[in-house]
Order: sequence, then C-alpha cells, then structure tokens
Amino acid sequence: MGEAKRRSIAGLAPRMKMTCYETTAEPINIRPAPHERAWMDQSNQAFAYRCLPLVIANSHGWEILSPVAFEAEWSGSNALDGIKITPLTPFGDFPPVMSHFGEGVLTFHVLGLFRTDPKVNLWVTGPVNRPKHGIQALTGVVETDWSVASFTMNWKFTAPGVRIRFEKDEPFCFFFPLPRGTLDEIEPEIKSISAAGDDIYGGYTAWRESRSNFIETLNIPGSAAAKARWERTYFQGARPDGLPGPADHQTRIRLKPFKR
Repeated sequence: MGEAKRRSIAGLAPRMKMTCYETTAEPINIRPAPHERAWMDQSNQAFAYRCLPLVIANSHGWEILSPVAFEAEWSGSNALDGIKITPLTPFGDFPPVMSHFGEGVLTFHVLGLFRTDPKVNLWVTGPVNRPKHGIQALTGVVETDWSVASFTMNWKFTAPGVRIRFEKDEPFCFFFPLPRGTLDEIEPEIKSISAAGDDIYGGYTAWRESRSNFIETLNIPGSAAAKARWERTYFQGARPDGLPGPADHQTRIRLKPFKR
C-alpha cells in the first residue's frame, strides 16, 4: 500500500513537499523557527510563554538567517541612496542586503528558489513576534509551485535617523506554505452567540464566568486563583465546562529541518 493511500485511510492529509534550490555557491541557512524569544525569556517569570497562541505562532514556519552582520540607517529620502548600509562582516562579491527599491525599503536577497506542491503558495514575512525598533518587515504571498523567479525579503524603515542592526545568523525572513484558494472558499458569517447550540454558548458562558471569578480572586492571598497564578485550561486543551478538548490539541510544533 502506498504512503498516500495509507494516510488517506488514516484520515491524514497527504504529505507536502517543499524544496529550496540554492542559487549561489553561498549556502542558504534555513531553520525551523524556534518557539523562544528573548523578550519572552525576559518577561516576569517568563510569563509570556503561558500564552499558547503566541508560542505556537512563533514556531509556525521556517526562518532564513542573515549570512552577514550589518547596520543600516535611513535618511528619510525615498531615493536609492537614502539608506546607508555599513557591513560588520564581509559581504563578498554579491551584496546580500541592499537598497533596491528606494522608499526607505531595505532588501534582503534570498539565495534560493523555492518549489512547493501544486496549488501551494508561500506566506513570506519577517520573524514572527520579534519586533525590531525602527523597521518593519513587509509581507508577501508567493506562488512557489510554478514561479521560476526567486523572491526578496523586504523591510521598511518606520522612522529616519534610526540605526538598525542585524547580526550574522539573525533571522530576517519567516515563511510557511498556504494552499492557494483556501481563503476564497471560506463563507464568513456573523451570528449572535445566543443562537449557538449548548456546545458553543454553554462553553463560552462557563469560560466567561470562570475567567471573571479568576480575575476577581487572583489577588486574594490563599485563593485558588492566587495559588494557580494563571489559567491553564486552553493550554491543556481542556474546556472550563468540563468537556474534553480535541485529541490533536497542540502545545508545540516540531517542524522538520531542510535536508541537503
């Protein structure tokens, strides 16, 4: 029995292939995005890691790392020379980062051509939940199932006169596959929650009451909330009304690395 048929019988989605063809002698450095963030490590008692949606988003794709260290500053001019780039490590013959479009946009060259399965795009953006003062990553959706052109990763300065810095091996690009046409097939609607069945309405009201009681008693010494310090039901994949959550609830994503 073939792999595709086995997965179909088991109710699993077919495995998806994603290939990066290196376009230069300089190797491209790609890794599964880690769930850790420095600012989250530094939050009080690492409290930020208790937000599971945040942690899952951190590692919901792959990152491309900068092959060089550099500083850059935007003068405010929209001309190509409005950005001054200062290498901190050798750039080599082909500059991996440059002012290519003007308009205060800093451009990274991605030294690879990506190929995905038919009808699968790549969502391409900056490292998720990793803010950088003075500059903002731009986001694109690329049809990588057919295009023979590589893409660039672009960041736009948000203010002139702010010197930004990228370290060598600092992530500058984050991407994940997105089946083309998925959003077009969604039929969004708005309803009153009171019109929902007991599963939704009852579950929501139980959560709302539990949440309100938790907040009200959190600062009372010796209370159950004070001892718990934070609500764990969503993190544990459980519902406050006692009903079980889904069997495939995720608390961590473990992506496979690109293999040469």
